[in-house]
Amino acid sequence: MKSKNMLLIIATIMMGLTAGIFVCWSISVMPGLAPLPDKEFISAFQSLNREIQNPLFFSLFLGTLVLLPASAWQQYQQPAQLRFWLLLAAAIVYAAGVFGLTIFGNVPLNEALDKFNLITASPVEIAERRISFEGPWNTMNNIRSLSCIVSFALTVVAKQM
Repeated sequence: MKSKNMLLIIATIMMGLTAGIFVCWSISVMPGLAPLPDKEFISAFQSLNREIQNPLFFSLFLGTLVLLPASAWQQYQQPAQLRFWLLLAAAIVYAAGVFGLTIFGNVPLNEALDKFNLITASPVEIAERRISFEGPWNTMNNIRSLSCIVSFALTVVAKQM
């Protein structure tokens, strides 16, 4: 097997696993947290956010960011073939819709929520914090999930070319 095909296989697997993480948050984690009272919701989310920051997650999240464009670059030839364009599109969608949105959208929300002190906050402050967090976070995560699905589909199609 050629190294460029092996890299594409690894990138596709990593993209699929990354998509699975974000989609699971959209379809199970957040709906599972939604019925919780405000204080328990924030406490649970703080805990989940701290736990997802681990080497395996970062390997998938950052590895995909590197491997998708590397796969596209390895597939490039003159004239550029459809496989290259599909992988380039997957890399761009991932970089903007997943990585960019995470860094500039979800992470700031996560950090602000993590710093929120549940012990000293009043019930009104807790409710306000949840309202200012949950809707925007869910919207951005749904966009990340959709971006992951699109990137994954593009890599799968490219692999078949």
